[in-house]
Amino acid sequence: MALDIYTDGGCSGNPGPGGWAYVMVQNTFQGDSIVAEQWGGEKNTTNNRMELLAVISALKAYKEKTELSKHVTVHTDSQYVQKGITEWITKWKRNAWKTSDKKPVKNQDLWLELDALNIEIGVNWKWVRGHAGNVYNERCDSMTQRAIAEI
Repeated sequence: MALDIYTDGGCSGNPGPGGWAYVMVQNTFQGDSIVAEQWGGEKNTTNNRMELLAVISALKAYKEKTELSKHVTVHTDSQYVQKGITEWITKWKRNAWKTSDKKPVKNQDLWLELDALNIEIGVNWKWVRGHAGNVYNERCDSMTQRAIAEI
């Protein structure tokens, strides 16, 4: 069995009101089953913060569900999140949280939290193209838009 987590985040304006969402899908021999989903939002935020918060929220919720598979894959349509956690973060940590042009890494607070969760859980990371017909990615996008509209 495997667990797939789909996430999305977005803003209406950047910065502006933003939303995030996740869907957890347990894969079994009988087929896929949604085991959890959630969304939320903030009044004044950025798209990248919402993308990060979607993943962090999902992984925190996953930790509380001890009955789920230990093989976790996060699917994100954010290259910022996927490349940040799998490639860039090693250099950021080595360079005292500075980018290659010596500026502070944006959203360091969320990156630190995501890094700790990633290490603890052992997440597999996959980038998916947004708005390309992936049913769970589209579901997350819809929930993200709903979260923004509710603000």
